[in-house]
Amino acid sequence: MRVGDATLVAARQQAARSDFLLDEPMRIRRCALLRLESREETRFDLSALLSGDTGVLSHMRWLAHAPALQAEVEVDAAEVALLGETSPSDWVSAAPLRMRHGAARVRRLLRAGLLVGSTAAWAHWRREDERVRALHWHGIAADYHRASRWGGIDAAGEVEDAGLHNAEGLRRAYGVPPPMLHERADGGAITVLPSAPRAAYDELLDARTSCRNFDVGRMLPLTGLAQVLKRTFAERGRVRGADDFDVLKRTSPSGGALHPTECYLLARRVDGLAPGLYHYLPARHALQSLPMDDARILADAGKHPAARGKTALDYLAWIAVGGQQYFAEAHALCVLAPRFYRNFWKYRRHPKAYRVCILDVGHLSQTLLLSATEAGLGSFVTAAINEVDIERAFGLEPWSESPLAVCGIGPRADRMETYELDPNRRAWPR
Repeated sequence: MRVGDATLVAARQQAARSDFLLDEPMRIRRCALLRLESREETRFDLSALLSGDTGVLSHMRWLAHAPALQAEVEVDAAEVALLGETSPSDWVSAAPLRMRHGAARVRRLLRAGLLVGSTAAWAHWRREDERVRALHWHGIAADYHRASRWGGIDAAGEVEDAGLHNAEGLRRAYGVPPPMLHERADGGAITVLPSAPRAAYDELLDARTSCRNFDVGRMLPLTGLAQVLKRTFAERGRVRGADDFDVLKRTSPSGGALHPTECYLLARRVDGLAPGLYHYLPARHALQSLPMDDARILADAGKHPAARGKTALDYLAWIAVGGQQYFAEAHALCVLAPRFYRNFWKYRRHPKAYRVCILDVGHLSQTLLLSATEAGLGSFVTAAINEVDIERAFGLEPWSESPLAVCGIGPRADRMETYELDPNRRAWPR
């Protein structure tokens, strides 16, 4: 991982330190963040139908979710009771838990990382748990972050296979959508507002439309890319808030003026810039090249027929945007990845903190899209991304720094091969 921020370093040092006794007798506490889900799973059974039943059989399962785990863990009712009575903060002797619940059950939950032990045998899960604690995640936000991350998903292919890739397919599958516009039935009189004369900014707003037709035969000028990056991500000023606490100004607002979102760049067809991976440095208005492991990026490419023959960089662009080939053809992709630990430094375990990070990415993406439109470039933003693949390629640790959206920039094609929503006919006047 290539994060040099002193705050994260300090958090990891804290995570490595012990606040418990490592000698026997062993002490135990529950992992910091835990959600227990009672999930119903159903299946069709013909024999049950023939015997007069509905034919639908249901089965209830308890599943445990925690940030440090790679996947959900199935637990039984007795294990749910054990986890429910174990404190996530206070270390208690393991002996009474073994007496009440059985040594085998306690050991299984220790091995799963749901319980944390104080002795050397359980050091791995203890370090993982302490690392999560040091980052100050709110519990429900952490669970949502884990559950909403994709890895290796060809979302565009799945949508097309389901016939949901156009308006007609959506209407057939889901029926009539909710109304496009909304007026309150309990409202009173309506005041019609005056309209100001149109200005150049109105023209810019109307011209912005998501680009699905990039000209892969042309190069994106480095000056055009640089202008968009500078207007969106560059430092526009700073204020000394306190010792070791500088406050950055960008062109977009940010909760607490913390500006946690980083721009990671995947460049392919940029004139004057070697294809590869980069990190944008806002104070220096510069791009820092990052190492790229082709074999690691292509490790799962064989699972996708649509990825055959792609280079590592082309495959990464394709999988990053969930198999949306029309977006993958952008000349440069900007990965918007908040450093959660900077935001959560102030908003510790706060129920609004993760939402603020999402808003931060939204502000920046709109600034980027308008800047690209003003420069005569096509652009888009998508949240249908494979976060796991992006994190692996750029060396990001998902609980410290993780992508929430990807934007693309590049020259538009001369012809619209893939449909774009452009009702004002500003992008496609012909």
